[in-house]
Amino acid sequence: MQYTSNPGLKDMDLPFEWKGTPVDSRGRFVNHELVHNNSFLDFLKWRLQENPQGEEKKNERWTPEIIPEDHFLFSGEDCIVWLGHASFFIRLAGQTLLIDPVFFNIAVIKRHTPLPVDPAKFQGLDYILVSHNHRDHCDEKSLRLLAAGNPQATYLTGLKMDKLIRKFTGSSKIQVAGWYQQYGTASAIKVFYLPSRHWAKRGLTDFNEELWGAFVIQGAGKTIYFGGDSGYGGHFKDVARIFPQIDYCMIGVGAYKPEFFMAQSHSSPQHAVKAANDLNARVFIPMHYGTFDLADEPMGEPLRILAQLEAAHKINPELKILKIGEELLFNG
Repeated sequence: MQYTSNPGLKDMDLPFEWKGTPVDSRGRFVNHELVHNNSFLDFLKWRLQENPQGEEKKNERWTPEIIPEDHFLFSGEDCIVWLGHASFFIRLAGQTLLIDPVFFNIAVIKRHTPLPVDPAKFQGLDYILVSHNHRDHCDEKSLRLLAAGNPQATYLTGLKMDKLIRKFTGSSKIQVAGWYQQYGTASAIKVFYLPSRHWAKRGLTDFNEELWGAFVIQGAGKTIYFGGDSGYGGHFKDVARIFPQIDYCMIGVGAYKPEFFMAQSHSSPQHAVKAANDLNARVFIPMHYGTFDLADEPMGEPLRILAQLEAAHKINPELKILKIGEELLFNG
């Protein structure tokens, strides 16, 4: 095993040994704890088997609540706004950030919920964060639109993602980080890139050539954790050791069935709760559900399971179910 990082960025001071982001003998990134080993046969097994919840899924009528409002863009107040799936608008210490912006359909997969705001109104952004290269997190059309309206924005992403981001945006303001590295940002905030349990691929032969990960954003006395795409693993407890006071954690709760195939890539609601508990976060914000139909579970199932876990007092943080477009104020 070899290890790499961006020598132009600062490495984090860690309470455990860390050699760098691991790569295999072919120079491809690997999860540092649990190697991703789903095979094409596993994929075929999933696609060819009958979904035991097929009828329930077909009859599902649930959709997330949407607030079609753009007030948050102009309020000037520090806030978190869920835009659907894994897309978030954040204002922190006066700095504006957009995470994993996906505004439109992705290939043949349609959005089940509209964006709560005209995407052309996202202007004056300071930072655009892209956790990894999967199309439901890194969308060419969305990034091209943002680049046209935000020539001043800096893009923060993972190692070897700069070529793809530059192709989509034409920007030279791109910072790529290895796991446990800090980006160079305005002094008002700090942004760190952290491990997640996932993988990367956009074409036929580029498996794990670009890095995937999570973000921590700090500023104005707040710490925000965005988990990206991730199966459950020990990295959540590692993050809690580094950041013992996480105020808000956004963790995926959708696209988890069948679990024999999906568990390496996405967290079930039960595993997301376990992750939020491991993080010792104050507030848990579920994401990665209700916008794109990516797996076998009915789209409303994640929230129904979370409600059961909350009623059973299994969730240590405050569970905050955001409406799409809802402005969560940090002092609220």
